[in-house]
Amino acid sequence: MIPLLCVTTSASVHDSQTAIPMMKRLSAVVTSLYDLMDSAYDAPAIKAVSVSLGHVPIIDQNRRRGPKLKLAPCEAVRYGERSNAERGNSRLKDSFGLRFVRVRGHAKVHLHTMLGVLALFADQLLKPHPGEPHF
Repeated sequence: MIPLLCVTTSASVHDSQTAIPMMKRLSAVVTSLYDLMDSAYDAPAIKAVSVSLGHVPIIDQNRRRGPKLKLAPCEAVRYGERSNAERGNSRLKDSFGLRFVRVRGHAKVHLHTMLGVLALFADQLLKPHPGEPHF
């Protein structure tokens, strides 16, 4: 649940519109093997970019693309790891003030968001993890 990259956009921008730029930016600084995305990202262009970056795209099929196909068992297990990202999003909203942003303007909203992300990052780094000594 440590955020690696985030983008602040207006509410009218669909998440899938930022997927390709974020994948390219992140792959320049982090080595990853998989791109785990929900059905909102089920688009041939997104899958193609994922493959071109050397990643394995594991994207839940969107219903508009016909009958839902099941993921392979190994992909289903890996796809379950998406819950960590969703948990991080929930914590940003519930614990770090992003459920109701009470400022206006891109610069102020961006600052508010980045402070929440920074707080989540610090919280995750300082949290004891199983098997590690507690100081």
